[in-house]
Amino acid sequence: MASKTQTKVIKLYESKGYYVINLTRTNKNGIADLLCLKDGEKPMFVECKEVNDTVKTLQSYRGREVEKYGCEFMVIKSTI
Repeated sequence: MASKTQTKVIKLYESKGYYVINLTRTNKNGIADLLCLKDGEKPMFVECKEVNDTVKTLQSYRGREVEKYGCEFMVIKSTI
């Protein structure tokens, strides 16, 4: 189930012309929540966190891992 933050981020990036995929089940534990694709831009993996949630060690590792493959990685944290 997508969090409120994920839902907002999906709507935001889709409004900017991105094709957004919610990565609910993958073969890689710790992979980011969303994959955002847009023609002419690097693929972007986005980890969405609620206000009191933190990025886990494995999630940080996966972020660095996708960056090695030329992708962007970012964490978006809810402020409410």
